[in-house]
Amino acid sequence: MTSNRGLNRRLGRSLLLQALYITLAVVVGIFVAARLVEDVLIETALEGEASYFWERYDANPAAELPDTRNMTAYLDGPATLPAHLRTLEPGLHDMSVPRDLLVLVEDRDGHRLYLEFEVGQVDQLVMLFGLVPLTLALLVIYLSTWGAYRVSRRAVSPIVSLAHRVEQLDPGEWQPGHFELASDDTEDAEISVLRQALQDLVRRVTEFTARERRFTRDASHELRTPLTVIRMAADRLLKTLPEDSRDREHAQRIKGNADDMLRLTDTFLLLARNADQGLDREWVSVNEITTAELERLRIVHPDKPIASRLLEQGQLSVLAPAKVVEAVIGNLVRNAFAYTDEGEVEITIADGQVIVQDTGIGMDAEELQRIFDAFYSRGRQRGGFGVGLTIVKRLVERFEWSVDYDSTPGKGTTVTLRFPDARFEASD
Repeated sequence: MTSNRGLNRRLGRSLLLQALYITLAVVVGIFVAARLVEDVLIETALEGEASYFWERYDANPAAELPDTRNMTAYLDGPATLPAHLRTLEPGLHDMSVPRDLLVLVEDRDGHRLYLEFEVGQVDQLVMLFGLVPLTLALLVIYLSTWGAYRVSRRAVSPIVSLAHRVEQLDPGEWQPGHFELASDDTEDAEISVLRQALQDLVRRVTEFTARERRFTRDASHELRTPLTVIRMAADRLLKTLPEDSRDREHAQRIKGNADDMLRLTDTFLLLARNADQGLDREWVSVNEITTAELERLRIVHPDKPIASRLLEQGQLSVLAPAKVVEAVIGNLVRNAFAYTDEGEVEITIADGQVIVQDTGIGMDAEELQRIFDAFYSRGRQRGGFGVGLTIVKRLVERFEWSVDYDSTPGKGTTVTLRFPDARFEASD
């Protein structure tokens, strides 16, 4: 499964967000510092300049007023004051008309001093000297973030590589060196342990699966011969027994169980061959297989008071091995007959699905949860060996079909088998 939230992407997103947060903090900090410099330092400078002037004025009343490029001083006399200063009271004033000014007004010994400072040029200097360190700081942040991303990406690249190899793993074609990393991937001790553990695990699973397949195949082959002998002997016995003989029922039961065992061994062989080398797929008529299975069950259960119907809404074909379709549909239809004492079994072939309905004994919620467990019967088993639905589940999952059960105790069961990629031609 491929995820959009890969390690590299999450790592890059986290570092990018971290860089953005740090950038925001640096920008806000520099601008706040610039504002503090402007307000606090200029105010301090004006107060210091006023104190120095009063010292000089006390020593020499004719001392010159401060007069620089950015600062202008006025003493007493409203007639000599610019109009924008005449209404100011003692204190510090921030003015924007006629220019961006900071004005300090002080009274001392009956005299009033006005110190006017042009803030505009200071703002430009503060901005200039603020932008330079800001640019440098952001450059360092971004380079550090990029370097951290490169280092971190290189650190996690072996994990990403292992994840891709696991995703591409085919147990049937597994090779011992499948989890070996590329030469440019640096392998830390933890990565080496993880890689070796994955390799050992896959090797053990592959060996176990191979042993299971060999056993299933060999056991199924060995069982076919005695089962065939038992079936033939039962056939001959049935031919020699009179119709009203009590032993005839026992012979029929022997033959029926032998038939079930032969079908089971055929299915086991089918699963083993499918796992070993795959099975040829072809377009198979679901209608023909269902009709044949229904006819066979009518012959097997001639005395059961069961009405069976096949409703064909069209021709349904599925791309799969014919034996697989026969095994799946056969198990579902046989179960419907096995668990219906009297009533009706109805099979509907529709667009992309086969629906098997019966009026049998049904199942409760607990039984529905365990119907695919191997050898589970809970007193319901009637013929067979408790593995039919387990095999159905494996085959359905293998070919990406689906099977759903809906059942009510005492009313019956409905099974819906769906073929997502089937062909369907509706009847006229």
